[in-house]
Amino acid sequence: MSSVLYDVPGPKARRVSLIGSIIGVIVIGALVVLAVMTLAQQGIFEGRRWAIFGQADVWTLIANGIGATLSAAAVSAVIAFPLGLLLCLMRISDLAWIRIPTRIVLEFLRGMPVVLMMLFVLLVFATSSFIAVVAGLVLYNSAIFAEIIRAGIQSLPKGQREAGLAIGLTSFQSRLTIELPQAIRRMLPSLVAQLVVLLKDTSLGYIVAYGELLRAVQVMADFLGPQFLFPVFFVAAAIYIAINLAVSRIAIWIEKRGSKKAAGGMAHVPVAGTAPAK
Repeated sequence: MSSVLYDVPGPKARRVSLIGSIIGVIVIGALVVLAVMTLAQQGIFEGRRWAIFGQADVWTLIANGIGATLSAAAVSAVIAFPLGLLLCLMRISDLAWIRIPTRIVLEFLRGMPVVLMMLFVLLVFATSSFIAVVAGLVLYNSAIFAEIIRAGIQSLPKGQREAGLAIGLTSFQSRLTIELPQAIRRMLPSLVAQLVVLLKDTSLGYIVAYGELLRAVQVMADFLGPQFLFPVFFVAAAIYIAINLAVSRIAIWIEKRGSKKAAGGMAHVPVAGTAPAK
């Protein structure tokens, strides 16, 4: 038996896969036990190290860090996505004097480290750390968004564009009204993955003294002492994971909702010899 993409594994392959899975689980479990035992020997699980989270001031500092992280990520995403759309349209323009310079700019932005762009904006333009973080995230992620959407447009059948031109639309109108909506829906998982990356990259604001979650945790650890370093960073990691999971779940919900609308909007073409559905 075989599927379209690969041969279905036989009994021997399934047995080898099962043995490999069991060995993998045993190895991972052993590493987890070793890590827990090592942390326990260092007194990480002592109640006094975790008692700090019963203080309101600690959670106030963490909440301020979360607020700064989310605000920088939200502002950056709101600016970067439309800018990415614009750069995408310029990148695939029929006019060479628009397409070629845009391609050079995109390659430059994709190749530049985000933290360098943050430092450049902060030092050259003497802005606040918030603006430096947002500018760095916008410049980098708009280039990534542009390339993701361009890949989505290029993956569409050529008939989509030809149909638009055949009904009298201009090249730009065909891109904007026919190809772009389909490309965004098709590349939604990649766009959401990049949004998660954007959210995590806000931690680079620590370099330019922006008070996001990582910096708040570092300040807390410096104030409380090194014995509280693991608990505060553990809580910060859990918060990052929870936020990213929430973003992913929201994106999945949006994707499913969009798929249902697209399916409901499809026209039912009656087949010859059959009565149309009522």
